[in-house]
Amino acid sequence: MTWLEVSLVLLAGLWAGTINAVVGSGTLVTFPVLVALGYSPLVATVSNGIGLVAGGVSGAWGYRRELRGQGRRLALLLPASVVGGAVGAVLLLRLPESSFETVVPVLIVLALVLVVLQPRLQARLRRRAEARAAQLAVDGGPVRASRWLVGATVLATLLIGVYGGYFTAAQGVMLVAVLGSLLDETLQRVNGLKNVLTLVVNVVSAVFYVLFGYETIDWLVVALIAASSLVGGAIGARYGRRLPPTALRAAIVVLGVVALLRLLGQQVGWW
Repeated sequence: MTWLEVSLVLLAGLWAGTINAVVGSGTLVTFPVLVALGYSPLVATVSNGIGLVAGGVSGAWGYRRELRGQGRRLALLLPASVVGGAVGAVLLLRLPESSFETVVPVLIVLALVLVVLQPRLQARLRRRAEARAAQLAVDGGPVRASRWLVGATVLATLLIGVYGGYFTAAQGVMLVAVLGSLLDETLQRVNGLKNVLTLVVNVVSAVFYVLFGYETIDWLVVALIAASSLVGGAIGARYGRRLPPTALRAAIVVLGVVALLRLLGQQVGWW
């Protein structure tokens, strides 16, 4: 790896760590860079997933204030993330790489759509939160969650965990969108919850990658992304709310499209 390539990976990891703490979808920054540098989709996904664990730690720690009072909720949802991350990692390592290369373009498109729609999702969540606040003011007490709502929340966390263990991009966006719709919480507290759940999924899948897919790991890439995303996660947690979200989303979409075109080009023999 040349110094230019090292610099590109470091910058991508820094950016991804920052975005993951605030928005999610950091993989749509690092994954295209790694694919553009010639790494296979499987090696890029596995190495990137392990490296971004460091950024997840700093991002989750930075949002620790938003986690106050959510201990019981975490105890309920963490097992779903653990199981989901394990299942997704097993699918990634057990299925042939040709299957992964076929599925990844679809997942990238899904992730990009979610990134583009995120402002509308957030606006919808804000309206929902305002309606709940008005209901509380009228009723004079908290609205209790029904059993089906609790079950739906756990199931959604499990399924998103499977997705995250298989392909990490936009699992944070998915969690914010789904949990924000199901939980009676502010978006910032949902984001803090999201950071912990995605970290758990990434840790579990990373353990499976190391134990059962060691030959697919590029440890130099892991080290570069881990070091830079650790700093990026801290930056995102502290200053991320000041970053212009429109610019971040635009860059994510551009890089995601580049990755998509490169993957499709490799499959049809364009390059």
